[in-house]
Amino acid sequence: MSEELIQTLASWPRERILDGVQRATLDEVDAALAKEERTPRDLLALFSPAAVARLEPMAREAQRLTRQHFGRTIGLYAPLYLSNICGADCVYCGYAVRSRNRERRLNLTPEQIRRECEALAAHGYQSVLLLTGEAPKAAPLDYIAEGVRIAREYFPSVAIEVYSLDYDDYKRLCAQGLDGVTIYMETYDREVYQRVHLLGDKRDYEYRLGAIERAGHAGVRRLSIGALLGLTDWRVDGFYLALHALYLQRVCWKSAVSVSFPRLLHVPERFQVPEMVSDREMVQLMLALRLVLPEAGFNLSTREAPGLRDRLIPLGVTMMSAGSSTRPGGYQTYGDETLEQFAIEDNRSPAEIAEVIRAQGYDPVWKDFDQAFDRAVSG
Repeated sequence: MSEELIQTLASWPRERILDGVQRATLDEVDAALAKEERTPRDLLALFSPAAVARLEPMAREAQRLTRQHFGRTIGLYAPLYLSNICGADCVYCGYAVRSRNRERRLNLTPEQIRRECEALAAHGYQSVLLLTGEAPKAAPLDYIAEGVRIAREYFPSVAIEVYSLDYDDYKRLCAQGLDGVTIYMETYDREVYQRVHLLGDKRDYEYRLGAIERAGHAGVRRLSIGALLGLTDWRVDGFYLALHALYLQRVCWKSAVSVSFPRLLHVPERFQVPEMVSDREMVQLMLALRLVLPEAGFNLSTREAPGLRDRLIPLGVTMMSAGSSTRPGGYQTYGDETLEQFAIEDNRSPAEIAEVIRAQGYDPVWKDFDQAFDRAVSG
């Protein structure tokens, strides 16, 4: 991984970020809003308490920028969990090996993966995200590659959200048809990171931080990053997230970079969310990041309640999951018999979500690019 990214993050210790946020004035917020291009220093002002008084103009600017770069379209995708077996102990996660959850854990067989793909394809999906736990032994690279190969028979766009891989591993998956990788740092704060990741390879902060860049250099076209909101101050992780996205846009310029906003709402009994993020703070985070990252895609999952998801559509969102299950086999094979990773808040069907999108003057899109374009880029 590039030392440049490590040094960039280190040059902004959390104390410097929080001090800049608290010191920001309304004049600095207005100056940031007046700019065509905004810097990380402007982001401090947009994250500040002073900026709360300017959420409406921030929303208008966020909407303008999103329409300028993405038009009036919202992409739709579905997560497909291949496995819920996990060897890591992430204290906030229902999949954690020491979570004491007793629900059924398993890997889907190739036949079951095919059945799940058929169920999603019947809803019209053309973009799918394949997920596993942090279990390289239970769900090795060969297994993930087989899942990608099967999914590509049904969907022109296939992404993964699995444990961190080496460059050669991502290269191999690209050869199977992979075009997207999602990896959340969970938190960029090293101290907090070690406190919440107690076991497994995921404890290696720098290896995980460098994974998304390895994927980009290996030829993955869509790179998605995010912080698990609630593990630490949202302004700290939001600031680091912006720095990471700006870095990736420069060094992985052949890839499209997007940002996700997973918020901790339901957690295992042994864990309490240390920095619960309110709806208003979630909105401020997304608006501020849109102003600094005008060309980044914004992904919003079914972790959030229907009402909030609907209100966020015109404020910067470009991709939404719909009709989701966070259980292996949750669409067709096992229903609710297997262990889920987290509880879904928005249980509306894909058709219902699509209708909500249309009602707000946007077009739901089931596929975000043509295979011919993909071949042209990779060639």
